[in-house]
Amino acid sequence: MKTLKNILAVVLVAIIFTACKNEVKPEVKTVEVETNAETAKKELDPNATYAKAEFTIEGMTCAMGCAKTIEKKIAKMEGVKSATVDFDRRLAMVEYDEAMVNPTSLEETVTKVADIYKVSDMKTVEAFSTKKECSAKCSPDCTEKDCSKCAEKTAECKKKCEAKKAEANAGDKKMACTKDCKKACCTEKKAKA
Repeated sequence: MKTLKNILAVVLVAIIFTACKNEVKPEVKTVEVETNAETAKKELDPNATYAKAEFTIEGMTCAMGCAKTIEKKIAKMEGVKSATVDFDRRLAMVEYDEAMVNPTSLEETVTKVADIYKVSDMKTVEAFSTKKECSAKCSPDCTEKDCSKCAEKTAECKKKCEAKKAEANAGDKKMACTKDCKKACCTEKKAKA
């Protein structure tokens, strides 16, 4: 009997030592959530009156960290249909529901992202401005700040070129190549000469 008690005591102590551990492992549960892309998207009121606003944002130092962060914050606002921040032009273009969003709330959202961002030149527009590229083929030294002036100069140049071509074709004259012309017709003439 004494041996049986000793065996039971040893088994009991072994069970206690193996069962009691100080290591606490967290229980991990995986829960599957079904998301529908259509319900995840913001619901926009089709009967709402949407306005478009453009404003300048000063203080941005990079396209990805600054401009995209501001763009995402504005886009997440309730009532905002679309938001684009152009880092190069320091310009934000936002289309929003007038009943839910106003220019002041847009400005507050931008300044809440970081204190360094300052909003200026807030204006409501009919259509967003597009980036105009100067295509000054006749005047490569165009230094105009207003690209429309470069476009006007280019249009004038094209008219002059067309007039010269028409004049040359009317008189069956061929236009002379300039010294720095790299077109195939001119390089052939130079090679023959």
